[in-house]
Amino acid sequence: MNEYIKIGKIAATFGIKGELILVHALAKKLILTKVEAIFVEEVKGSFIPYFLNVSKAKSTTESFISLEGIISKEQGHRLVSKPVWLLDADFRRLAGKQSPISLLGYQLINQEEPIGTIEEVIEQPHQVLLKITYQSKEALIPLHDQTLQKIDRKEGKVYVTLPDGLLEIYTE
Repeated sequence: MNEYIKIGKIAATFGIKGELILVHALAKKLILTKVEAIFVEEVKGSFIPYFLNVSKAKSTTESFISLEGIISKEQGHRLVSKPVWLLDADFRRLAGKQSPISLLGYQLINQEEPIGTIEEVIEQPHQVLLKITYQSKEALIPLHDQTLQKIDRKEGKVYVTLPDGLLEIYTE
């Protein structure tokens, strides 16, 4: 079974030939080279493949894309606001090493004790939240200057020191 990683969403149409603007969290100027298809979640839980014709970087958070079969602004408009996913292998190859989203799948370690695998990265203005499953419950762990100790990219681990009592709120 394929694993998919959510990278962003279709933000808008561009031009009259169905071009789209992809807003992504990969933290680098993104050209989707060697990516055969992106997957658009038109209906919750369904990953519809769209084959890429063209991909051009606009900024570190936006790319222009053209998809096979989308040839008019009207056709493109039905994809606006829809989440966009990549296959895990494509994601790992393209994610910027400094982007928070690149931490997906890493093991979160609090004071030398593994507490969970990073399932989602939620970027906010002053911090990043890491979603894990801790003792069978969803937990949101803040990642900022006071909590982050180090990131071991080779081992796929994020070391943190969490405030006393933070994990306990998820077990009550």
